[in-house]
Amino acid sequence: MAEYLIKNGFVFDPVLGIKGDVVDIAIKDGKIVETTEVKDPKVIDAAGKTVMAGGVDIHAHVAGPKVNVGRNFRPEDKLFTYKPRSGVERMQGGFSVPTTIRTGYNYARMGYTTVMEAAMPPLYARHTHEEIRDTPILDQGAYPVFGNNWFVLEYLKNHEIENTAAYVAWLLRATKGYAVKVVNPGGTEAWGWGLNCENVHDPVPYFDITPAQIVKGLIEANEYLGLPHSMHIHANNLGNPGNYTTTLDTFRLSEGIKPRSKFGRDQVMHHTHVQFHSYGGDSWGNFESKAPEVIDYVNSHDNITIDLGAVTLDETTTMTADGPFEHHLTELNHLKWANTDVELETGSGVVPYVYSPNIKVCAIQWCIGLELALLAKDPMRVFLSTDHPNAGPFTRYPRIMKWLMSEEARRQQIDSFKHRDKVIEATNLAGIDRELDLYEIAQMTRAGPAKALGLSQIYGGLAPGLDADVAVYDFNPSEPYAPDDIEKAFSSAEHLFKTGVQVIRDREIVSNGNKRTLWVNAKVNENPQVMRDVREKFLRYYTVTLNNYEVSGHHYIPNPYVIEVDATQ
Repeated sequence: MAEYLIKNGFVFDPVLGIKGDVVDIAIKDGKIVETTEVKDPKVIDAAGKTVMAGGVDIHAHVAGPKVNVGRNFRPEDKLFTYKPRSGVERMQGGFSVPTTIRTGYNYARMGYTTVMEAAMPPLYARHTHEEIRDTPILDQGAYPVFGNNWFVLEYLKNHEIENTAAYVAWLLRATKGYAVKVVNPGGTEAWGWGLNCENVHDPVPYFDITPAQIVKGLIEANEYLGLPHSMHIHANNLGNPGNYTTTLDTFRLSEGIKPRSKFGRDQVMHHTHVQFHSYGGDSWGNFESKAPEVIDYVNSHDNITIDLGAVTLDETTTMTADGPFEHHLTELNHLKWANTDVELETGSGVVPYVYSPNIKVCAIQWCIGLELALLAKDPMRVFLSTDHPNAGPFTRYPRIMKWLMSEEARRQQIDSFKHRDKVIEATNLAGIDRELDLYEIAQMTRAGPAKALGLSQIYGGLAPGLDADVAVYDFNPSEPYAPDDIEKAFSSAEHLFKTGVQVIRDREIVSNGNKRTLWVNAKVNENPQVMRDVREKFLRYYTVTLNNYEVSGHHYIPNPYVIEVDATQ
């Protein structure tokens, strides 16, 4: 494997505490090494350029059945976007729901090297892993959904944490999943009966349990196992005016629970796409930002991490396991709707959406996402995301960086809103003059998410021993720049290395890399009751047998990276 020396770049690395100093980065055998360890390296001249570790996306919807439904029922998303095969690049297409090929290439172009699929229905884990397998360059993992799973609901209503943990460990192993994901706990199961759970105390029909019991029980089961990532939640009441009180009630469920993990994380809850959960008012008429109230709680409680779910003001394709929300959305915008129920496990919906700057609510949503980032006191616990593709495509991350780093860019956008004055009145963004720097951007897009995922020993930094995931951008932070220069530079990495392999050279993709699939193998003591329950429910209720359920073999995961957890003690 070739050795590389990236010389004279402005390095931003929260792991080493480097804030724009000129430092050389050496690569050998797929790892970052001391510069003295390379003997005859290929030299990359990074003078006048920015150097960071590869980006880590903690939450995006990039693979699996609902993503594929989005591709199939939105042919308009593919118009004029196809690019033929060229060099090592395969044919690619799509905008808000790109093909797997374009997904890998576009993340790489932004300098990202690790991406997590945020909601995998266990029954369709094989499909999800086939799409992950076909996505080039990126290391990836997937989060199975647990918050509406019949096994979990039945164990937790009796507070059977050990049985819940044993089931979680079995399902992670069966699906080759990475973390415990919860979507609208109890609400998607209620949707099977035309109902919903709109707050943490709404009972789940026929299960005699509440969302609060589900969330707290799954946090306890997660810590019982000591998994690398904390419990990852999309809370109840997403997208509704006044929902910030539900968000705060959900946050409070983590109080008093301490992390029990050897993987370096300090949190027990990750709350995702918080923009969608920070709404005030009691109707769309008096809809307003409650981002300050929500981020104040996060700032004062260090056992929580969040990601933004920032709106990008694009036409996009929403998709979520929150089935009742998608039905609510299609009733609002009257666009086409796909919906499904996944047996004993979950459900989902897909609806197109246009975040128009001419609509007051969309403009307020845009402000809320940015407010959360700009009011955050610890960028190591607040991560950049668009909940791709729900608030906008991931390819807009560089544009969000521009808005976060430039008050001028934000003011230009606010001044362009049709309802400018009403938007300013309902939000706080116009009064915020903070501009994030590149070190804080590296915290929000590299070191922070890697640590929250329990992967800081592999990704997120440039310390010797970490994987050689390195991005070089044509951006000189020591010279004056226009806001659009930020977006332009971070949209197209000049060089990118993935585990020591150069995958982008002079902005051209030159390799499809050697991607890995991350999954967690949690070892627990033998639990005959749980295995008896699994066999009984598969026999009585599932449409497939256990033999057709488990993800196994080279076909689905040709290059696994297994993280071992021992919860037998």
